[in-house]
Amino acid sequence: QVRLVESGGGLVQAGGSLRLSCAASGRASSAYAMGWFRQAPGKEREFVAAISGSTGSTYHADSVKGRFTISRDNLKNTVYLQMNSLKPEDTANYYCVASTVVSGITIKRGVYDYWGQGTQVTVSS
Repeated sequence: QVRLVESGGGLVQAGGSLRLSCAASGRASSAYAMGWFRQAPGKEREFVAAISGSTGSTYHADSVKGRFTISRDNLKNTVYLQMNSLKPEDTANYYCVASTVVSGITIKRGVYDYWGQGTQVTVSS
């Protein structure tokens, strides 16, 4: 079992920044691919960013590219999502995910077998 606990969400004005953290425990491993998804009210859950466990390579959705940055600290078993230049459309519940199946980057929801409870991000205009 892998337990994922997100933190760092909150209310911020448009143009502001937040940093989300995701602490992994249990069978946490630096070899696992990890990432972030988000879900806004009435919308499908969507991919935000991923980081591989093997090389540390990253991939970001077009909607956040240039504004958000995913990173990981393997010694702390923690993944981060630095969010800059936030927009009202970034408002959503953000979920940390981990895959014990693959170590490379993937945007497919089904590959991630562990999900956190989510942390709410609200961006006011």
